[in-house]
Amino acid sequence: MAIQKISVEHFVTLSLSYPVIDVRSEAEFSHAHIPSANNLPLFNNDERAVVGTIYKQQSRELAIKKGLEYFGPKMKDMVVFAEDLIAKTDPSNKTLLIHCWRGGMRSAGIAWLLDLYGFKVYTLVGGYKAFRNWVLAQFLNEEKFRVLGGFTGSGKTIVLSALKEKGAAVVDLEGIAGHKGSAFGNIGLPKQPSQEMFENKLAVSIFQVKKEKPTEEIWLEDESQRIGSVNIPQPMWEHIRSCRVLFLDIPFPQRVNYLVDTYGKLNKFELGEAIKRIQKRLGGLETKIALAFLEQENIHDCFSILLKYYDKQYSKGLESRPSPKPEVINIQTGIVDDKINAALLLKL
Repeated sequence: MAIQKISVEHFVTLSLSYPVIDVRSEAEFSHAHIPSANNLPLFNNDERAVVGTIYKQQSRELAIKKGLEYFGPKMKDMVVFAEDLIAKTDPSNKTLLIHCWRGGMRSAGIAWLLDLYGFKVYTLVGGYKAFRNWVLAQFLNEEKFRVLGGFTGSGKTIVLSALKEKGAAVVDLEGIAGHKGSAFGNIGLPKQPSQEMFENKLAVSIFQVKKEKPTEEIWLEDESQRIGSVNIPQPMWEHIRSCRVLFLDIPFPQRVNYLVDTYGKLNKFELGEAIKRIQKRLGGLETKIALAFLEQENIHDCFSILLKYYDKQYSKGLESRPSPKPEVINIQTGIVDDKINAALLLKL
């Protein structure tokens, strides 16, 4: 079989169906990678440093010889690694996608080995660097977004999930960010991805949805630019702020009850620390009262104070949209319910 070198878009399309092997070092992979990729480093962190130093200070030829010294003993394990990947996906199809940083010797070496063994191998022209350029270019596209708005506690995230179940095109910004928004959004969740990894996941998610549903508008949640420790890329965020908002208008008491059900069982200490983080904006007195209610395990009244604050912040965000102001369609609903509210939205 012949190794085929393919473009980023072709590579990303195939990555939705076939295993991807990233042969960069553990540190490079850990920082950020193509979503769904598996790390099979040709050189570990220390070996990469040694080879790079020889390349810069001595010669390319000596660096290659040193690289082969590391590569040789690993060959069998690399083949086994690839076989295991295929076994976990589709044993009947021996297709693999391989890339390194710039589409150079690291990916070429492992591609040669796996091609020799009998796999169908594709490599990425320009490597991960080309993928990153593609990612950033995706955020310049003015996609057709349907922005789901609503005050905190409206259940926007679960409504998006229900819309997806009904076949709508959906991109879950909070799911990709690994954060539920607000000061409480990281409680009980793993560490968020790096900014670069968030961008990679977001770009591929949008690309995948467009591939699957090319004629449909994409639903996403109305978010602040910052979601926990990551930011929606500036061009995309500015475009979102210019899009029409479908606003779920749900009464305050129902939203408080939903938040109590959703967040009320979280660790009390972590809830208290989250409240303290917004003290400057919430105000000293309100913070003190909210913390007192929390200490008394009066979660309802504690969250009522916080919700009033978040309602004000969201209203300010709507008002600060650029002119001409985007259309806001108010959808009256008296209940926080994913299926009922998804059905209401789809009727539009």
